[in-house]
Parts: sequence; C-alpha cells; structure tokens
Amino acid sequence: MAENLLFSEAEKPHILVVDDDDRIRSLISRYLRENGFVVATAKDASDAEDVLRLALFDALVVDVMMPGKTGFEFTKELRETSQVPILLLTALGETDNRIEGLESGADDYLAKPFEPKELLLRLQSILRRKQPMDRTLSKARIGEWDYAISNAVLTNESGDKIFLTAVENKLLEALVRQSGKILTRDELARLCGVEGNDRTVDVQITRLRKKIEQDSRYPEYIQTIRGQGYIMKI
Repeated sequence: MAENLLFSEAEKPHILVVDDDDRIRSLISRYLRENGFVVATAKDASDAEDVLRLALFDALVVDVMMPGKTGFEFTKELRETSQVPILLLTALGETDNRIEGLESGADDYLAKPFEPKELLLRLQSILRRKQPMDRTLSKARIGEWDYAISNAVLTNESGDKIFLTAVENKLLEALVRQSGKILTRDELARLCGVEGNDRTVDVQITRLRKKIEQDSRYPEYIQTIRGQGYIMKI
C-alpha cells in the first residue's frame, strides 16, 4: 500500500513519488519534504493507481524500470485521463530512451544517478509551467456566476442565487479545482462519493449545466470529451 498519504498543508505542492527502490524512494521523499513539498509514495505503478483513486497531486515523480508495469506504460495510460505533470527517473540515459519517455507523455526526464538539487529544480520548473491545483480555492467565477464553494451557492451581479445540492456542489468543486483537466466519470464519482453507473454522473452534469450554462445544449463551461469524460473551461 501507499505510504504517508496524509495531506495537512494544503498550500504546498503535493507530489507522488513512484519507485520500487525503497532507498531511493525514501531519499527523494525526504529531500522534497525538506524543500517545502507534501509527499506521498508508491512502490510501483499498481500501488500508484490505488493512491490516485484517493487523492489529487500537483505532479508525479515516476521511476521507469519497475516490476510489472513500467514507468513508460504507466505514463502513457495515465495520459488518457489526466494531464498531471510527470517527471520520469531512470538509469537509461540514451537519447532513444529519453525520446520514448517524452513520447509517452512525460513532461521531463532525468537519468540516474542525479543530484537531488537537479531533481528539485526540474520539478519546480515543471510546476511553474503547469497551472497548479488550487486546494485553498474558496470562490470561482463561472460565466456570470460567482461560485462560493463552502456555501454551495451561485450568485450573479443582480444578486440572483442558485443553490446546489450536496452532490452537485461536490461535482462542481471537483471540476473547478481541476479546471482544464479531463476527469473521467469514474474519477468524478469517486471524488463526489456517488455510487452507480456512468449515467449517474451524466445526470448530475446535466443538472449542473442547466444551472450555470446559458444554453445547456451547447455547454461553454462543462464540456464533454468524447470517450474520456468531462473538463471545466473557466
């Protein structure tokens, strides 16, 4: 199982380190924590997939040569549903291997052995290029509506209010906090605590669209990505 899955410092970047080498995993985790990150760890791709069902991260540090699913395979599969930044680590330093890593969807590639400082700088560079996930977000602007997350209410400039159900609020919050990223129906169901088939999420999305879109038949903000899921555009 994953280690250290305890997030108490919401303002810091959250990183998942995936490496089958206990020593390297421990060293990377400790160094990143000492430099202001909140870190969770996983020992292989399967373990990482379990962690990603439970928590959201600002970036992943993933070893390539792992038993079972390789880092290349894990990255390629993850890219089908997520754009979370990924930094690959590997003992393979040849040009072809670096190209394979980048083609799989990784944002950067660092060959072992490496200096911890270089890992830190590369990770910081990746995070600067990507829009961070805002866990401190309390309000958001969606078209004409101001969305107050804690109150589950939408308010426009005229003072009109639309109140959201608990499920609608959890769903909209998940979409807003990860705006610009594709979320699958399964991911949304888990984040919202909804049980049921894909249709359950679709029904909730339809209800939300009727509340925030000018024309729910042609949604501008909650868009469908065919075969993948939904994405929030704000």
